[in-house]
Amino acid sequence: MKTYTVAVVGATGAVGQKMIETLEKRNFPVGKLKVLASKRSVGKTVTYKEKEYVVEEALPESFKGVDFALFSAGGSVSKELVPEAVKRGAVAIDNTSAFRMDPNVPLVVPEVNAHALKEHAGIIANPNCSTIQMMVALKPIYDVYGIEKIVVSTYQAVSGAGDKAIHELKTQTNEVLTEKEMTKQAFPHQIAFNVIPQIDVFEENGFTKEEMKMVNETHKILEDVSIEVTPTCVRVPVVFGHSESIYIETSKSYDLEKVKELLTKAPGIAVVDNPENKEYPMPVDAEGQYDTYVGRLRRDLFHENGLNMWVVSDNVLKGAALNAVQIAEELIK
Repeated sequence: MKTYTVAVVGATGAVGQKMIETLEKRNFPVGKLKVLASKRSVGKTVTYKEKEYVVEEALPESFKGVDFALFSAGGSVSKELVPEAVKRGAVAIDNTSAFRMDPNVPLVVPEVNAHALKEHAGIIANPNCSTIQMMVALKPIYDVYGIEKIVVSTYQAVSGAGDKAIHELKTQTNEVLTEKEMTKQAFPHQIAFNVIPQIDVFEENGFTKEEMKMVNETHKILEDVSIEVTPTCVRVPVVFGHSESIYIETSKSYDLEKVKELLTKAPGIAVVDNPENKEYPMPVDAEGQYDTYVGRLRRDLFHENGLNMWVVSDNVLKGAALNAVQIAEELIK
């Protein structure tokens, strides 16, 4: 069996660590692993297959002999080092927003548009976590019935903002319960026992950058700019697992049972839709799982082609690390 030299850039971060764990769990054919990060993380260790690897500084020469470079160290690092990795013969799979909207870079969710990988020129972009799970859930419906409109509200876990955000939620929760003074660093407002209707900065149109990512990435992935997408992205006090309330209007009349059947048979989806038994997707159940969970499927009360659903996925796994590893697996195929 052929093996590959794999570099993980940002190896000490939440997503980087999950990438290494996913490579191991999925038995990816790693011949040699290189764990890279910024200068301040040099000397730290990460574990892969019960062996400790010492973190090295990510430099242009680090990518000599690398087959796959998985990047999750921030957009500025990707902009600097992804071209260097490609120049040295690596295929770069980038988890940041640095190259997502570049017309020459495929933006890929393997269950949705693996065909786009054929067009790559060394760089492949991982979509935004909230876009990934929405695309997985909507693609089977889009293929059969078409989609004209999407209205999505996200309930996004703090892990999407990194390790510091996870720490802040836990610290603030303790501070609230013990009536101590509140510390705020990762978020502009208290996140414990609160929700914040802002993720990333606001654009001139009143939508946030995170919300516009969902619009633009949906159009690129489905290769259909005619779909009307209206997102509202909200940060909630959950550690892992993004939830989404999605309303769509299909182009053709749909059959609800057929929709459930399509979703049940689709790759990467688990349908949990038994409201009479109080069974529906929740972040606590999705944490650590590869699937995107879909439930609360119901026809809209006022629009015959309107469909409501609730979608949950582990944002650090399918929303980042797993999707990147799946892209590499597709390339090997």
